[in-house]
Amino acid sequence: MAGSGDIAAPSCVHVRGAHCTVNGVRLHYLNFDGGGGGTPLLVLPGITSPAATWAFVARHLASSRRVVVADIRGRGLSEARQGMTYRLDDYTADALGMIEAVALGRPVILGHSMGARIAIRLAATHPGSTTALILADPPLTGPGRRPYPTPLESYLTAHAAASRGATIDEFRLLNPTWSDEQIALRLEWLPTCDVEAIAQTYAYFHSEDIHTDIANIACPALLIRAANAHVVTPEDAAEVVTLLKNGAVEEVAAGHMIPWENLPGFLEPIERFLESRNM
Repeated sequence: MAGSGDIAAPSCVHVRGAHCTVNGVRLHYLNFDGGGGGTPLLVLPGITSPAATWAFVARHLASSRRVVVADIRGRGLSEARQGMTYRLDDYTADALGMIEAVALGRPVILGHSMGARIAIRLAATHPGSTTALILADPPLTGPGRRPYPTPLESYLTAHAAASRGATIDEFRLLNPTWSDEQIALRLEWLPTCDVEAIAQTYAYFHSEDIHTDIANIACPALLIRAANAHVVTPEDAAEVVTLLKNGAVEEVAAGHMIPWENLPGFLEPIERFLESRNM
């Protein structure tokens, strides 16, 4: 992806898309397999990031392992319907079901933003389900915590612009640092994110507590902080590492969409973390 770094993606990775039904919900995923023997990895993207927008990251990680990128319920090609709920426990049940449905065993889970909150809840409540966590810039919001720094209106404005067919030049006003290729990908996939899913999830960022969950995580965990964003502050990172039983923190010079702005800086600590634990 242009603008994400200068490293070339491996060419030997086989990619396919498929669906599975979990908890009565049809979920889509992308499967990347480069034939390596590393621990499988499940990617859980953020609040408005369908699986297709993480494909370029998955291609790199799949050079040494199988990687599955989920379309979270209400996003991408996964199901969204009236009355569907979008709580952490809903997402966690979906992730657990997908792990079983696609035979991932005990994968490493890489969660970005909302996806990192899902990974935290999953590891805390189902400790046998995952080998390790990679938590990329999770919203550390909740009762008594400061609000998420990006207002809900920003998500809804971007969604409305993409849904009405905004041009790349028009959308650049909302995302001035992104490349044409990145904006085009965003415009293609953002309309597949259900507005109710976005709104409910954003509200739950503020009402659902994950700090208790963090303290109950037993597996190795790597927290990646976006240095140029305000989602995870240095003070937040220090608190999380104190709560984790087996945790470490890395800082990457990028905004919240870390691999879109600094792909090499995002991949390097992940690969080091996995190699150091023979995963």
